[in-house]
Amino acid sequence: MLRHEKTVVWAILTGLLGIAGLLGTLTWFLWRESVASEDAYSGKLAAILGDRVEHIMVDLRDMLVQFDALDLPRCSDSHLDALRIAAMSRPYVRSIGYWQANQRLCAVGFLPAALKPKRADRVYDSGVVAWWPSEQTKVAGIELFLMRFGDHDVAVDPRQLLDLGPMQDRQAELWLEDLPLTAAPWNASLPAPKSLPVGVSLNKDKQRIYARYSLHGVLPVEIVTSEPLENFWRRHATTLAAGAIFGLIVAAAWTEAIRRFSRHQFSAATALRRAVRAGDISVVYEPMVDLRTLRCVGAEALARWQREDGTWVSPNVFIPLAEESGVMHEVTLAVVRTAVADLARIFAEAGAMTLSINLAGGDLGDERLGDQLRESIAAAGLPPEAVKLEITERSLIDSDADRARIRELRLRGHQIAIDDFGTGYSSLAYLQSFELDVIKIDKAFVDTIGKSVATSQVIEHIIDMARSLGLRTAAEGVETAAQVSWLGDHGVLLGQGHLFSKPLLIDDFIRFFRSNRHNRET
Repeated sequence: MLRHEKTVVWAILTGLLGIAGLLGTLTWFLWRESVASEDAYSGKLAAILGDRVEHIMVDLRDMLVQFDALDLPRCSDSHLDALRIAAMSRPYVRSIGYWQANQRLCAVGFLPAALKPKRADRVYDSGVVAWWPSEQTKVAGIELFLMRFGDHDVAVDPRQLLDLGPMQDRQAELWLEDLPLTAAPWNASLPAPKSLPVGVSLNKDKQRIYARYSLHGVLPVEIVTSEPLENFWRRHATTLAAGAIFGLIVAAAWTEAIRRFSRHQFSAATALRRAVRAGDISVVYEPMVDLRTLRCVGAEALARWQREDGTWVSPNVFIPLAEESGVMHEVTLAVVRTAVADLARIFAEAGAMTLSINLAGGDLGDERLGDQLRESIAAAGLPPEAVKLEITERSLIDSDADRARIRELRLRGHQIAIDDFGTGYSSLAYLQSFELDVIKIDKAFVDTIGKSVATSQVIEHIIDMARSLGLRTAAEGVETAAQVSWLGDHGVLLGQGHLFSKPLLIDDFIRFFRSNRHNRET
């Protein structure tokens, strides 16, 4: 039995067992589970915030180590450019500086290059030297936290360390030893960590739930979060009161929901597996355009599924279903077979064209992928360079096996592109560990071009990051001529989107390609 089917079966069994005891125990059960859920959430929030801070501190320390290893003349333009690129790719960094002995000689960012801070507040056994936020590190009213490791330092805006968006009535505070660094919201005042036990606790006098999370990594940090107890009653009082009264109604509704859920899940998963076995997964092609000449130079192959009743299933539905049902690798192989054969119909006429094929999470570890690529390309009489492989940023796993697999595919002649870039958490150092060719900028960042929004600067940082790694860039979701102009001015060579064409069936794509070439040549 596949994992997807097991999940459904367990859901049915759990539901039936719950219904059997629901009438007599629903009120007690809901109370117990609701309290446990609230306590668990408070602890989880503190842990998430703590892990985020630790991740940032490790990243900053590793960044400073890399700077010390740079073979560049200190305070030269090339040295400062390297510091500047690192600062731009980290929203919480406000300055990076270089020290010689006890003198800060040069820097990028907002702090003075020749800053002479007082004696450090802490020197840790790990080698980290820290200055607490103070008047001498204040920029625009914000006192920055200064951390030195080796011959470089970094100034951090403490407010950004807890910047996880609105948290409603919840509060959080970050402590470094006995010093409160920052809070969310900024005016929150929470008890000192030492006054609270580790984990989740309830203060009946203040009617609040507190959670304390401690980390002793690069720096000893503490996270304290708080949740009003009254919110718990407001969220759950109606459910608790109505549970016993409407037990039969809930049981009947739950039974019907399970029946509908299981029927839908079993039928959808079964139909998809049948479609994959029958070769009914079709492929459409979204044109890729050279933004300098507006000539079509390739296409991205996209899987599509049409059910037996003629309805099309959205990729946002059937791709996750394929992964859960264990047939995603077969979908990828089917796309490779169809797309490479279709490319052969136009490749000779095109002179040179690149076909991009998406790889799902885990495809790199499937030995059949390499065999299918080799067989399909040989049968079509195409060069390996004609097929580019796209891996989403979130699917890029930090493993030696994946690095070796990517290296092998590149040695065969395939280009490797990172798809939907900017939606994950890749740093400059992380990307450097992979052998890549192209970064594809996600549509969400292309949409910000020309707009005054908080993320409008991210696309420039992505382009700078790609340029520093020697990678080419391509833009997804291009919809306006103004975006084409901006992207071209910033060195982005390729683009795709509805401005040029929607995804097309192969015959329609060939007609589009010929028309595009004819129009650009005349």
